[in-house]
Order: sequence, then structure tokens, then C-alpha cells
Amino acid sequence: MRWIGRRSAAVGVFAVFALWVVREGFAQRTNTIRLDPSDATQMIAMLRAMDARGAMDATIDARMDARADSRADGASDVRHSDARPSGLRCPDGMLLVEGDYCINVEQRCLRWLDPEEQMRCAEFAPTLCYGRRRRHMAFCMDRYEWPNRRGELPTVRVTWHTARRMCEQIGKRLCTEREWTFACEGEQTWPYLYGLRRDNNICHFDHQTRRPDRARLANPATAADEYARLYEAVPSGTYERCVSPFGLNDLTGNVDEWVVNESGRPFQSALKGGWWGPIRARCRPATYSHDENFIYYQIGFRCCSNPTGGDAG
Repeated sequence: MRWIGRRSAAVGVFAVFALWVVREGFAQRTNTIRLDPSDATQMIAMLRAMDARGAMDATIDARMDARADSRADGASDVRHSDARPSGLRCPDGMLLVEGDYCINVEQRCLRWLDPEEQMRCAEFAPTLCYGRRRRHMAFCMDRYEWPNRRGELPTVRVTWHTARRMCEQIGKRLCTEREWTFACEGEQTWPYLYGLRRDNNICHFDHQTRRPDRARLANPATAADEYARLYEAVPSGTYERCVSPFGLNDLTGNVDEWVVNESGRPFQSALKGGWWGPIRARCRPATYSHDENFIYYQIGFRCCSNPTGGDAG
């Protein structure tokens, strides 16, 4: 019997290792991706690839979590961490995001608006959270996209490096991908920040976009005018119902937001939330195909910081 147990354990370890190898191979291939935002076919292919990568990551993480839980002495079926609200505080203009984040989820689409591309889901089934533990998180996030002022247009055409530097200059930092996801979906793990059903009346997305003139963008004499023509974001807070469970505005739609990709693969940078066009507009997905120097007319950011007071000292 002990031999059978050892053999089963070895098979399990090998399966996890094989999945890891496949994931690493996929990550290496993504290094060569260069997305043309005006090419719909390329965009759909890239988004499907990134969703596949996310699903593979979740599978591996879930197996690792299950192994850790099975080894814990006297482990019970605990779905939330034992952390408690700690009286933390945030600077003016920022809101506290505190709670228990589900690392691995299943969000199954019941009805697609675009059955062939499968980018925009009309309605999801209730989210399933895998794993027996959640990760407690507590951080501060800007309520609005930079410059973080209600009624002002979001700043765009910044690289990831510039966004990070601008946050650091005022004592803040770029949000991580997981922080951004949790701030959007809340402990409810909603696919959309407002629930399970897609509604482009709540947030600014699915807006008819103007096709970029590549020649004008490449010409220094006409680039500024072309960027201005393409810009269709609205002032922060215009969509008053576009608010996450933590009270944060415009996390999905309006402008893409730079975040820190914690895996570092293929780049340190990732984009969350999407912009005003016909996009996924969901909390979990991210775009990993642009490096830290990429710049475009719909890309902005917001900042995060560590809270003070309470257990944070």
C-alpha cells in the first residue's frame, strides 16, 4: 500500500510539473507577440491566447493550493482567511480595498454576444471560487483614473515606465494586477464590476471607435491631431453607476490602465479594464502583449499605495 501511495504522489508531482513546462513554453512564445490594435483578427487571437494562459495558470495554482491544504494538520473547510478589518486609512482621493481575494475562479459564460469570437459575454453563471483559502488583501487605490479628479479627462499616451514614475513622485505606486482585479470584482468575484450581466449603459465601453490613420500617427507633424481625433474617453465619474464593490469609479471601460504584472512574463507590464471600444470589459482578464515602452491613445493608469493606521502601524 505504501508503494501505491508513493507512486500516486509521484504521478501527481509529474502532472503538475508537466503543466508547468507547458505554461513556461507558452509564456516564452508570447514574447514575440506584437499587437496591432486596428487588426480585429489579431486582437481576437491574442485575447484567446491570454485567456488560455490565465486558465492554465489557475489550474496549476489550484493544484498547488490543494496539495498544501491536504498536508495541513487538522485542516478544515475554510473559505475565507481569518484576517479581520483592521481600521486602516488611506490618503484623500483614495479608497481602502480590504477583504479576502479568491486566487482561482471559474467564470462560465452562459450566452455570448459574439459566439464566434467569444470576447463579450452577455451573462455569466455564478462564479465558483476554487481552493480552500483566500488571500487577505488591504491597500489603497485612487478613486479615479489619473489625474484622479472627478470631472477631468483621464490622462493617456503614457508608457508603463512613465505611469510608474508619476505615481512614485507623489508617494504612491502602480497597482499590481491582483490588486486591480480584487478592487474591481470584490469578494463577490463578479465577472463585471456590477454583477453577472453585461451592461454598456453602466460603464463606458462598446462605443463605436474611429479607425486610426497610421500614417498620421507616424508623422510628428500630424500625430498630436490624430491622437486627439481618436480620443473618446469621458470625464472621470461621468458614468455614476460604474462603481466597484469598494466604491472605485471607471475600472472597466473608458481607458486601459497599466498595472504591474507580478509574474514578470512576458513583461513587467500588463493592462487591465479595457477602454471605450468593443472589449471584454471584465475584471479578471488582462492584456500581456505590450511591453513597458508601449504607448497609445487609449492607455492610462491609476495609482495604489499602502494604508496607514491600524495593524499597518
